[in-house]
Amino acid sequence: MKISSAARTVSAVLLASFVCSSAVFAAKPSVKLRILGSYDHGAFARSAAEIVAHDPATQRLFVINAEDSSIDILDISNPADPVANLPAIDIAAYGDQANSVDVCNGVVAAAVQADVKTDDGLIVFFDTAGNFLKSVEAGALPDMITFTPNCEFALSANEGEPNSYGQADSVDPEGSVTVVDLRNGVANATAKQATFEDFADEDLDSSVRIYGPGATVAQDIEPEYIAVDHNSKTAYVTLQENNAIAVLDIRTATFTAIHGLGFKDYTDPKFKLDASDRDVAGSSNNGIYNVRNWPVFGMYLPDSIAAHKYKSDTFLITANEGDARDWPGFAEEARVGSLTLDQPSFAAKGYSDVSTNTTGLRHNDNLGRLNVTRTLGNTDGDPEYEELYTLGGRSFSIWTTDGEQIFDSGFALEQITYAAAPLFFNASNDDNAFDSRSDNKGPEPEAVTIGKAFGRTYAFIGLERTGGIMVYDVTNPYEVEFVQYINNRDFTKAIDSADAKDLGPEGIHFISEDDSPTGTPMIAVANEVSGTTTMFELVQVK
Repeated sequence: MKISSAARTVSAVLLASFVCSSAVFAAKPSVKLRILGSYDHGAFARSAAEIVAHDPATQRLFVINAEDSSIDILDISNPADPVANLPAIDIAAYGDQANSVDVCNGVVAAAVQADVKTDDGLIVFFDTAGNFLKSVEAGALPDMITFTPNCEFALSANEGEPNSYGQADSVDPEGSVTVVDLRNGVANATAKQATFEDFADEDLDSSVRIYGPGATVAQDIEPEYIAVDHNSKTAYVTLQENNAIAVLDIRTATFTAIHGLGFKDYTDPKFKLDASDRDVAGSSNNGIYNVRNWPVFGMYLPDSIAAHKYKSDTFLITANEGDARDWPGFAEEARVGSLTLDQPSFAAKGYSDVSTNTTGLRHNDNLGRLNVTRTLGNTDGDPEYEELYTLGGRSFSIWTTDGEQIFDSGFALEQITYAAAPLFFNASNDDNAFDSRSDNKGPEPEAVTIGKAFGRTYAFIGLERTGGIMVYDVTNPYEVEFVQYINNRDFTKAIDSADAKDLGPEGIHFISEDDSPTGTPMIAVANEVSGTTTMFELVQVK
């Protein structure tokens, strides 16, 4: 591994500015996260801890364990020592596995996919001891579930992924959101399916991606995650692969709008990225820290979303992970080095050579290794690409409910993680290799949640690949401030050992001081790769 002198300079400046260690990187000493304790679910790289929810009355966590097709129940009365002292909830009787869980007023809701993924799944309700209460039908592949703040409705994002395209057995279900009405109690719960059948491709913003071969709009849309406004009337649904957010009227179970999110222009000084994992000439597996501008557009493709009320308005905070479709019959991604680029188009952007020699744009030192979509950028239908679009924003963003962006973290996540652990920059969650994810979505912000503490509102963003939690003060969404980066990962240990600690944060749940077992605000983080659930407390810094 090489680290350039320029990169060392960047790191030194950042370290001088922000007090940093390998675990904690703090810029604003008002609050900080502190690790309390962790529970190991016992399976590495098998999704043994994905999504986590909390019940304040019993001080129990409910954690999705896909490996065991169960929901583990943890007692966090002592958050420094979470224990599983109740039997897990067995999901096998209801389907293949649970993908998500939430809790409200003593009721646990689980989104359960069918044994055949393209069939309709279920929303299953339990009490907090794990006893079955009720199930209702959901759409295909219910992937995320949430209660409204008033607990009157439960909503599931039904992703409706295909099994393939253009094959004899291809099935591409419609994406949808299931709206479960709980106003008459769980025993009398009823469900409606909100679909996208009334939307036509020609009516959508051009940055809304409808591109599955032969798919209708309703089939192509894949709801990923849901946030609900403070009055429990409107939900906002990320359509990750489609690069959009849909607006749902909860009581009528009707989508009222789809907002395309546009594209990030990496020629803008505010937006930069490290585009290669092999940007050392002559090397086959080596890189340098090289965050800079490139002639590339980024698709935001958000995963998680949170709703934040500021004054009288609602704002939406997204973790811009990125995702591609790669199914039998259709593969979306390609490396830039495998594509033919239109020389005049890139010369107009200041790149006179697109060849694969040592100076050309398609060389590994430059953009050759970067993963991009094949579905955008070929504007005239010939074999050459005039533009390049990479997957994910490597950032988190704040939007109005009409889809107008008012904040983006730019390239700060790559800057901060490099300064915190310069020998393991852009490492993945299944290796400790420097620069290994630079060609493919970088740190990959996956999870986001918000919480109010000490009179302020904080966003917590989980980085799926390099790991760790970013903390930002988003009280005023127009004046966002970085607070801390903390990573409970030991890069010096074998990746598949318990000593490596937390790998692959997938879900974050905020626990307010009123709901906390200690009276101190906390977050619980479910880590998919390490199979650990870790408790952090948020404390004020004097």
